[in-house]
Amino acid sequence: MIPLTHVCRAWRGAFSSRSSLWTSFQCQDADKTRVYLERSKSSAISLRIDREDVLSPHDPLFQVIPHATSRLKYLCIRTTPENIGHITPHLSHPAPLLECLWIDCGSGPEPRSIPVLATSLFNGNLPSLRSIHLVSVRTELPWRNMINLTWFALWHTPLGGISIGQLLDFFENTPHLKNIELRSATPTSGAQGGRLVSLAHLEWMSIQGDEPCSLLLHHLLIPVGAKLSIWVGSFGPRLEGHLPRSLDNFRNLSDLTKISLDLTESHPNMEFTGPNGQVSVTCRSPQGNLTSPALEYLAKIYTSKTEELIITRGSPPSGDLPRRAFLRMQDLHTLTLYRCRSIHFFIHALHPDTSSLGTVVCPNLEELVLVLRTNGEVFDIKDLINVAAARALCGAKLSIVRIIGGQDKVDLGGVLELREHVFDVESGPGVGDTNSGEEW
Repeated sequence: MIPLTHVCRAWRGAFSSRSSLWTSFQCQDADKTRVYLERSKSSAISLRIDREDVLSPHDPLFQVIPHATSRLKYLCIRTTPENIGHITPHLSHPAPLLECLWIDCGSGPEPRSIPVLATSLFNGNLPSLRSIHLVSVRTELPWRNMINLTWFALWHTPLGGISIGQLLDFFENTPHLKNIELRSATPTSGAQGGRLVSLAHLEWMSIQGDEPCSLLLHHLLIPVGAKLSIWVGSFGPRLEGHLPRSLDNFRNLSDLTKISLDLTESHPNMEFTGPNGQVSVTCRSPQGNLTSPALEYLAKIYTSKTEELIITRGSPPSGDLPRRAFLRMQDLHTLTLYRCRSIHFFIHALHPDTSSLGTVVCPNLEELVLVLRTNGEVFDIKDLINVAAARALCGAKLSIVRIIGGQDKVDLGGVLELREHVFDVESGPGVGDTNSGEEW
């Protein structure tokens, strides 16, 4: 902006008098910074501070920043852990206009301990703050007057850097939070038995890292309409540690209508969806077969209102696991098995219990979609015929069966026999899902 004022006297007068043109700058040169502060007049300012080298006692920010904090609207500080302790004492005055605060202490070598922001920062009073983003730094939050905060992000805080109790304290004092992002910063200790904190305005929450987050989620009341995304580097020995212990606190899944399990070994994904929200769990580096742990989890949570279940590329689970999971799905309407290995494990689970006439797995199941693998595995349709016939005798008749795959994968004579027990049977190569346009 300054070079434009050197073109001519007219330009200098025009640009110098427009205060809105001088509100965004970096605090690098003391004289230049003073020019921006003077020409911005009383307007709110956006300031960026980058300091990766050793700070000098004569650094311009020490000379000008104390006089500008009252006008700060946006502040971004990127520095080293050693420097942050020298910078923040000069930001002890109130910042009543500050809406966005970004502090990144990830520059330089990894510190022995993560720096802690002083409670005196901005005198602890930030009534206008809407967004705070902390990287490789933590704070003894809550500060005062955080009622307007809507976005909170905490990145790269090592284990022990913050406790579950401290995070819950912060959430209680920021009742209007809409977006929460925890990246490699999930606390795993310091929980308080029976404590439940409501995130009444939450719209989106993202948790990333290898730390298990079920203990934290156990203390949060997730509202209607919220979406929760969990990204895990590796599930490690236990899948359950990264999933909600139960869905009792998840109002967004009070009517859990759809479950999608993509159990691809390289990047498994689990999605739980209802009309009021969604929870998804994605793993980048899984360890071992997740089919059995995933179905074991479904056998424990409340799924009686689930209407659609999609299992993609699942490996053979334990013989009893599919039955245990399906028994809880009383309202299941559609089951899709997409290229699952040993598909008969899942089909057998739908067979009524002959020892107990009152036990019918998924009694409301009407549509079964089987997308067969393309590696030469032949589908034995007799398994499906036996299950369909037994279900019909129990009054739980399948109405639609779609078998998608090459003609060589299905015995056409078996298809004709299956039609004796199922009203609508489709079999063939199939180009895909007509609703989504995806190729099967």
